[in-house]
Amino acid sequence: MSKHIAVLGGGSFGTVIANIMAANGHSVRLWLRDQQRADAINQHKENARYLPGYALSENLTAGTDLQWAVQDAEAVFVSIPSSNFRQVAEQASAFVVPEQLLISTTKGVEASTFALMSDILTELFPHNPIGVLSGPNLAKEIAAGHITASVIASKSDALCQRVQQILCSKTFRAYASDDVFGVELGGTLKNIYAIASGLSAALGVGENTRSMLITRSLAEMSRFAVAEGANPMTFLGLSGIGDLIVTCSSPLSRNYRVGYALGQGKSLASAIEELGEVAEGVNTLKQVRQQAIEKDIYMPLVMGLYEVVFNQAPVREVIAGMMSNQPNVDVEFSAAH
Repeated sequence: MSKHIAVLGGGSFGTVIANIMAANGHSVRLWLRDQQRADAINQHKENARYLPGYALSENLTAGTDLQWAVQDAEAVFVSIPSSNFRQVAEQASAFVVPEQLLISTTKGVEASTFALMSDILTELFPHNPIGVLSGPNLAKEIAAGHITASVIASKSDALCQRVQQILCSKTFRAYASDDVFGVELGGTLKNIYAIASGLSAALGVGENTRSMLITRSLAEMSRFAVAEGANPMTFLGLSGIGDLIVTCSSPLSRNYRVGYALGQGKSLASAIEELGEVAEGVNTLKQVRQQAIEKDIYMPLVMGLYEVVFNQAPVREVIAGMMSNQPNVDVEFSAAH
């Protein structure tokens, strides 16, 4: 009998990847904290809170027992917000054995350490194959059956190949990469710029401005990545420019919606409350700004957005200040470098 697959986290993305694998014929156990929601998912085959109207496979079972989910699973996907990621991973450690594949789908950083989620998994599970799934993956579009691609990054070729096998379907495919840090950093950083894009959209900026914002966001992301030791060429792939485009362009993006609410004059607290889900970009913005200051990395968009989000600075004044900066070169990195 083949082993089951565990997905920790019953939010929109955790649910949708769990269902892809279940629809592919795998037995999938979806772990969440809320017993009532787990019971409702099992009874109605629907996650009414996060993906209403999306039918779930009979091969997917929800539950609140972490041991039931993790023990004897072939692979464990961790789709927990960054603020609780370490806590859940530590609780799961009692049931994890070295041969299990551990894959993070969380696009964020740990507030106290600036650790990425793969760093936490590597720290807690030094003998397990570790992977990261990231890309332009809006959960509601995946649920609607739109063709979607993602990136599975790992130092383990076997992990990449197995995740490709269990996830790939007629509408979803995963490309492999060995640049775990670059892939994860791209998925994490773009959340910041999605907030900026949503804010700009609420102000009614033109297409020229939106194009400039996305392109300069990519330059800023790759500048930060190189300072942190990542390969800037990774940012030309799905987990970099691909993810940046979709989250900066779509009202389905949680971070975009937070930015849009801020652009409408709402407070950060009310924007987050209205969203009803975790927008990782808010925490990431705070952490990346601190890193940029400490390491003297030129990130004018991050600095300006921080003033708007956390210090209620007038948006147009911040934009005017950014436009008065001395222009740098257009492309800072090339394949020759």
